[in-house]
Amino acid sequence: MQYEGVLTKMQTELGSPIQYYLVFDDSFLHVNQLLGKEFEINFMGFSCTNCSKKKKIYRMGYCYDCFYSIPSAGDWIMRPELSTAHLGVADRDLAYEQKVQLQPHVVYLASSSDMKVGVTRKTQVPTRWIDQGASFATPLVEVPNRYLAGITEVALKQHFSDKINWKKMLLNDVAPIDLLARRNEASWNLPDEVMPFFETTVEKLYTLDYPVLEYPKKISSLNLATTPSYSGKLSGIKGQYLIFEDGTVFNVRSYEGFVVRISV
Repeated sequence: MQYEGVLTKMQTELGSPIQYYLVFDDSFLHVNQLLGKEFEINFMGFSCTNCSKKKKIYRMGYCYDCFYSIPSAGDWIMRPELSTAHLGVADRDLAYEQKVQLQPHVVYLASSSDMKVGVTRKTQVPTRWIDQGASFATPLVEVPNRYLAGITEVALKQHFSDKINWKKMLLNDVAPIDLLARRNEASWNLPDEVMPFFETTVEKLYTLDYPVLEYPKKISSLNLATTPSYSGKLSGIKGQYLIFEDGTVFNVRSYEGFVVRISV
């Protein structure tokens, strides 16, 4: 069977294991069902996920013009501490920014390779952790807006990493970490205005189970721009990565806006 369309990040459903879906305009593919089977992907062109023009993708699935104009690509997306909607100050579109920024956000600790600190909207729990390939995660503090989450992350980055070693994550080289113990340690470094929210945030450890038949010993990353056609046997899915039997890994999210044809 063949599926053709614009790549967007895989949709997920929490379970044991997590269920993954590639969704196109007129069809979808339940990726878990392809484990142990041959999978071919061919790069066909570009389609900006905002304007749909066939222009080269610049970042985040957007063409250059959209990336520098639309509100969903503002700097506060990657740097929550730059959020200003709580002040009534617009970056690109105040109505959009109020909708996204003025809602509960969670600052969390996760173990994908080593421990990291991160920020997500409450509605994206546990999706955000799945997308990052976290094996374990725990909410540290829930706050009412993105700005407070951002300044919390900035304070904690002085003591904890905010990066993922994606190679270690895909090799399943996950350091044994007592996240709940580290959660209490991290609370000592919270900004004063955030500390009251720590007391009301439920302490809970999430364990995430990925559909992987076998983890690779070595990995190489598939680049569709330089290798427009690839075929291999799918052996696992973790984070937003497809893992193949020969050690090739493909980060679906990095290729949002690429038009592909998939044969299974």
